[in-house]
Amino acid sequence: MRDLYDLIIIGSGSAGLTAGIYAGRAKLKTLVLDRDRVGGQIKITSEVENYPGILRTSGAELTQTMRKQAENFGVKFLQTVVESVDFTQDIKKVRTVEGEYEALAVVVATGAVPRKLGFAGEEEFRGHGIGYCATCDGEFFTGMDVFVIGAGFAAAEEAIFLTRYAKKVTVIARAQEFACSKTIAERVLAHPKIEVKFQTEILEVGGDTVPRYATFVDNRTGQTWRYDPPGKDHTFGVFVFVGYVPQSAEYAGQLRLDDRGYILTDENMRTNVDGVFAAGDIRPKELRQLVTAVSDGALAATCAEKYVAQKKERLGLSDEEQSVASGPRDSFFDEELREQLVPVFQRFENQVGLAAFLDDSDFSEEVKAFLTEFGGLADKVKIEFLRKGEDLAKEKRLNVTLFPSFAVLGLDGSYTGVQFHGVPGGHEINSFILALYNAAGPGQAVEEDVLEKILAVKNKANLKIGVSLSCTLCPDVVTASQLIALKNPLVEAEMIDVSRFPDFKNKYTIMSVPAIIVNDGKPSFGKKSLDELLALLSA
Repeated sequence: MRDLYDLIIIGSGSAGLTAGIYAGRAKLKTLVLDRDRVGGQIKITSEVENYPGILRTSGAELTQTMRKQAENFGVKFLQTVVESVDFTQDIKKVRTVEGEYEALAVVVATGAVPRKLGFAGEEEFRGHGIGYCATCDGEFFTGMDVFVIGAGFAAAEEAIFLTRYAKKVTVIARAQEFACSKTIAERVLAHPKIEVKFQTEILEVGGDTVPRYATFVDNRTGQTWRYDPPGKDHTFGVFVFVGYVPQSAEYAGQLRLDDRGYILTDENMRTNVDGVFAAGDIRPKELRQLVTAVSDGALAATCAEKYVAQKKERLGLSDEEQSVASGPRDSFFDEELREQLVPVFQRFENQVGLAAFLDDSDFSEEVKAFLTEFGGLADKVKIEFLRKGEDLAKEKRLNVTLFPSFAVLGLDGSYTGVQFHGVPGGHEINSFILALYNAAGPGQAVEEDVLEKILAVKNKANLKIGVSLSCTLCPDVVTASQLIALKNPLVEAEMIDVSRFPDFKNKYTIMSVPAIIVNDGKPSFGKKSLDELLALLSA
């Protein structure tokens, strides 16, 4: 039995890590390969301030968090050097110094590195005064002098951009004139905050923890000169814009590249080879930023997931035939999540119960392992395990129709109407914890008018919410459904992991999530607010 992954991701920068997160959440058996430490270019950035939703973090901290997210979804990482690839068959082969790895699909996310000049101090102060992306780092040089190295379009554009922050921008160009459109060149030359020095090169940047001086040479006269920033504690910035080098050499024989060596893709990150995708800075693009890399990675993994499903069906492959299946994980709750749950559990006012009904499937064993570990964290949650058919009266009272299942019970052992069919991993852990918190009290505050609407449902109703653990819209629908059930004893809310219950999926022809089924009727799809769910219950 050979080692066969669903997906191999080559490169662990922002695009590769995001692809890993999305692939892991989609239950793909995924391996990430990289010759360097995880993180790509962003890991050397001391401060990240322009990523939506994050006020400030370091590149290293952000990428380590992304790696932890991927690992929590079962993604494996290996630091190794890729020597060659073979994308000519259904099974893609990636040969490394550690050995050969096979997968149904591959995402190439090896990136493009800024071209370096090799002057003294360039490597030492990279990320600490010397940068390669004005959009990323320009704000950190507010009120300082900045040098821009280069004479092409990027150098001219970025010089203009940097005038938003810098006290003065000096362009250092080895050429005799700009190698870009005259319109852009004229804007640079006419800008009051920009000085241009043609036929000049940078020789050295020196200092301590940050740059304190730089030396240059005028190639026309051979004369060198030195720049020292005013004030003993002052520093300055140097931005190098002399092009990028795409890391695509290993793929040149099989993937279509442009004339600069970037891998060409369509809008869904597909290359010219079926089952091979490219994401991030390895693609030709206008904006090379963390946010565009993350977008590429998410789309590549999502399209790879669809491709893998189709390929498995065509080849007649089952998960059991892949020896690298993730298997039981060491822990469902990492240390960080455990710490986050402690204050929540401390607020539980009453004891609640979980009644788990298990069959003989491997999935039941996974559910049991999850609940057992969880039971060790929450002392106010009592868990009871029952085999299918062991207590038929209880199964009927709790309306258990799908196995495995676990239901939330109140203080007196009564059924709260909340039931789970699946392991609530990923974002669904939030809906699971909220259900217990609302059942144990004090629970979420509910406005009086909202409570009145919930109690206005006068007929018995069953809400089944079909979810995928890779769905970002599902948890809100599950949480709202459970809140309705917890407040109104006539309503039941069941979370069902669609991927684990194919008969359920086929019965309702579910091809999108969240899927909301009221009283076993025709499903509706998409995110629904609490009011919209109540409208479905009243229809």
